[in-house]
Amino acid sequence: MKTAQQITPLKAERPGAEKQIQGEVVNLAVKPVRRPHRISHTLRQLLERIIPVLAGLGLLAVVWQLAALHSQGFPGPVTTLEAAKTLFADPFYNNGPNDQGIGWNVLASLERVAVGFSLAALAGIPAGFLLGRFQFLGRMFNPVIALLRPVSPLAWLPIGLLLFQRAEPASSWTIFICAIWPMIINTAEGVRRVPQTYLNVARVLRLSEWTIMRRILFPAVLPAVMTGVRLSMGIAWLVIVAAEMLTGGLGIGFWIWNEWNNLNVENILIAILIIGAVGLLLEQALLLIARRFTWESREDK
Repeated sequence: MKTAQQITPLKAERPGAEKQIQGEVVNLAVKPVRRPHRISHTLRQLLERIIPVLAGLGLLAVVWQLAALHSQGFPGPVTTLEAAKTLFADPFYNNGPNDQGIGWNVLASLERVAVGFSLAALAGIPAGFLLGRFQFLGRMFNPVIALLRPVSPLAWLPIGLLLFQRAEPASSWTIFICAIWPMIINTAEGVRRVPQTYLNVARVLRLSEWTIMRRILFPAVLPAVMTGVRLSMGIAWLVIVAAEMLTGGLGIGFWIWNEWNNLNVENILIAILIIGAVGLLLEQALLLIARRFTWESREDK
């Protein structure tokens, strides 16, 4: 048996063990992560959108200038810009029925488009609802739509002149008959794609057909309707230029034809750019409206 003098503490038997256990603590300084400034981030996103647009416009200007150099009588961008300064110096002058500024001609074309497009929406959207909701009506009118939809817009213009005996209603008639088909087709297809569960619930609740149309089908079909409206607007703006070339009077189409008779090619190119700019504005406005009725925007809210 060991005495008290023979018993030694553990750390005495293992010299340096305490130094091994108590290691040196190293403080690591954590540097804060610098987040990009909000303004710089917004500026970068803006540049990412603007630079491709400017590059595309620059490429268009280069091709335009090359075409002008290798073609006789075809004006280049600089010559067209000089003519545009003169043209836009007074776009709303009025020297008589056949001599008015380009501003009045654009407004006259937009007025015809608004009339024909509004009539097409008033007739096409309800017709699409009926064709999509009732299978018998859909089967009855689908062959008629498939037969008339591919007809060229200008083929309808003589029919309008014969029916109305005037050029003004004939142009709106041509826009109407060409813009109505996308609204009917997209609306009917949207109604057919409504989940059957919704209609089964309405049947259980014994809702009237008007309530089903108003409270179930219309909210569900609204994105498809807006797609048809956007396509119809693009077609209407395309058709009006060709229709006005044939009917005459005040309008951007007749203005282009009149400038061609006067051999003002610079003004024709300016009118082409104006038509494209107005069509782009109409397209973007309808896209902005359509985004408000998509399911993604509703979920974000």
